[in-house]
Amino acid sequence: MMTVSVSAGVADGINNAAAELTRLLAAYQAETLELFKASAQGEWTAMTTGSDEAFEKSAAAKLAWAKYHSNPQTYAKIKTLRKKSAGLDAVTQRVAHQAELLFAQNQLPPDLQKKMIDMSAEIEKIFQNQRPKLDSKEYTNNELLEMLASEIDSLKRQKIWEALKRVGSEVGNKVTALAKVRNEAAQKLGFKNYWEMQVIFQDYKPEDLLALFDGLEKTTRQPFAEMKKELDSEQAVRFAIPAEQLMPWHYDNPFFQQAPPSKEVDPNDFYKDKTKEQIIEIAVRYYESIGLPYKQVLANSDMFDRPGKNQHAFSIDMDTLGDVRNLCNVLPTDEWMDTVLHEGGHGVFSLGIDRSLPFAVRQEAHIFATEGVAMLFGAKAREPQWMTEFADVDAEKAKAAAKALKKQRIREQLIFCRWTIVMLNFEKKLYENPDADLKTLWWDTVERYQLLKRPSADSAGRARNDADWASKPHFVIAPVYYHNYMLGELFAAQIRQSFSGKSGKEFGKALQDKVFAPGNRYDWQTFVNQATGEPLSAKAFAKELITAH
Repeated sequence: MMTVSVSAGVADGINNAAAELTRLLAAYQAETLELFKASAQGEWTAMTTGSDEAFEKSAAAKLAWAKYHSNPQTYAKIKTLRKKSAGLDAVTQRVAHQAELLFAQNQLPPDLQKKMIDMSAEIEKIFQNQRPKLDSKEYTNNELLEMLASEIDSLKRQKIWEALKRVGSEVGNKVTALAKVRNEAAQKLGFKNYWEMQVIFQDYKPEDLLALFDGLEKTTRQPFAEMKKELDSEQAVRFAIPAEQLMPWHYDNPFFQQAPPSKEVDPNDFYKDKTKEQIIEIAVRYYESIGLPYKQVLANSDMFDRPGKNQHAFSIDMDTLGDVRNLCNVLPTDEWMDTVLHEGGHGVFSLGIDRSLPFAVRQEAHIFATEGVAMLFGAKAREPQWMTEFADVDAEKAKAAAKALKKQRIREQLIFCRWTIVMLNFEKKLYENPDADLKTLWWDTVERYQLLKRPSADSAGRARNDADWASKPHFVIAPVYYHNYMLGELFAAQIRQSFSGKSGKEFGKALQDKVFAPGNRYDWQTFVNQATGEPLSAKAFAKELITAH
């Protein structure tokens, strides 16, 4: 960790306030690094074991981090010294900014902080340990998704879909209660609600973020409607029903956030004969070819399904010093090939950050930056040339599927874009009024932006009004976050455009130098400009859609 040693008086052109702030920040970072490591270890143990004890320890570690940053005296001192300081170098100024931001977010009564963390941990534990039941038998999410992908009978598909959604009814009221407590916390800090607070603390202006997504909605409205009409005609043939009878369970993904296989190509065909171990080996070969240390990420990772383990996927930096891990539940499918590459992208990004940076800025430039890199890599799973080179897919087979795969890629981008618009708008309204009829609001939002029909009856013919929205764990584990995935797509498109002439290790080095190494030493606007040559916008993303058409 880089620290600056100064005398009690003025040194190297900095004044007394700057010298005092530098010393304070050095001590602050040494202490918070240890808290960070404890929190990461607690999270990892909870996610890999699912035990009550592990979740309690994880919640305690998160609370310790929050309580440390709730100290009003330290917060006031940092603010005062920042205003009086002169002569600080740019990195130290950035460290001070980041520290003040963290203290600002945590100026809450300890009992309220604890309440939020405990409520969140309780719901996370339900998500992790819940195994959906179908016809009285328990299944994992992976097993149900596999069944949904292959099942042709509409009634059976509905039952599988309902099983995947059932956790929503179990946690819905708890998530709403958590939203109210989060709002209480935000209001104590001077914000209208938790949504506004989170967006501002993520360094966005709410009006700018909403305007960008409004533009995306308008840009994608017609092409999405045209694509979905074509998709629905295919699904109608697949399930032997009129297109107007298609329901959410006819689209494979329970939230319609991914494209179902097209009639022309099923990306799973390229991976179904692999083993789950081979999926990881493919990723290793690719990352080695571009000179990025994915093997180091795998050293302490947890990649396969087992009881008690979190059923999803994530990447975690345990110490910002080289211990980066992925958690996955790999199966030989194209979705898991995508996910392994995606989480690997997060991992190599974390490993690539300049270790000489101080702890407070030894992290990714912004949430959307690491998501963009992860999405950039995940998309490789369905690129014909990549599949031939790294997944041993027959070249003629890949070439024959190229046009269909490109078309499928555009479907994925349109579908995911509309899904993120759903999440942004629903979550904003959730925090604006947690007492609203959220079940109805969810389906109003889904119908408007995804053009899906809400189910009025369950598979047994009874009236249905379930908390389907709450079955999405992001409302708990990553609140007010989903817009960053879409901004990540925009950033990924800009990287592809900016680095289009680079390949192999030259491409990996460009990512390392321009995207990974800077860490969080700059504000995100400066970072994007330096990395891609222009501000973040939807231009490159829209160009990809138009070019494909």
